Amino acid sequence: MSKITHIARAALIGLAVAGMGASAASAAQGDAPTKAVKPARQCFYLSDWRGWTAPDKNTLYMKVRGRDVYRVDLAWGSNQLTWPGTHLVSVVRGPDSVCGPLDLDLRVGDGMGMPIPIRAKTITKLTPDEIKAIPKKYQP
Repeated sequence: MSKITHIARAALIGLAVAGMGASAASAAQGDAPTKAVKPARQCFYLSDWRGWTAPDKNTLYMKVRGRDVYRVDLAWGSNQLTWPGTHLVSVVRGPDSVCGPLDLDLRVGDGMGMPIPIRAKTITKLTPDEIKAIPKKYQP
């Protein structure tokens, strides 16, 4: 091997050792690598569902346990949601806990024909400030 190859190899080894030393020093100081924190799952039971409103065909507000409100954004909704006298029905298969959009099997109907399926895209538990920001007309 040439002298240049030896020098380059020694430089690479020196950089690697220096990097390990810096990692050990930062670990000793408590600088752990940051991890992405997952938001806590906000689940509810359909048996605790107390009412709903729809400001438009793709948004539902669901009142749960008398004080919580969840916004359900729909992948596809129905204009019937905004009509007076409309019924919203949830089909339950198995446990009635709702932790994500796939846990909701919703149908909307007016009592005159077959209920139309609607599909949830996202479910978000609203904060007290977000609940207050909902226009009074659409408070569930």
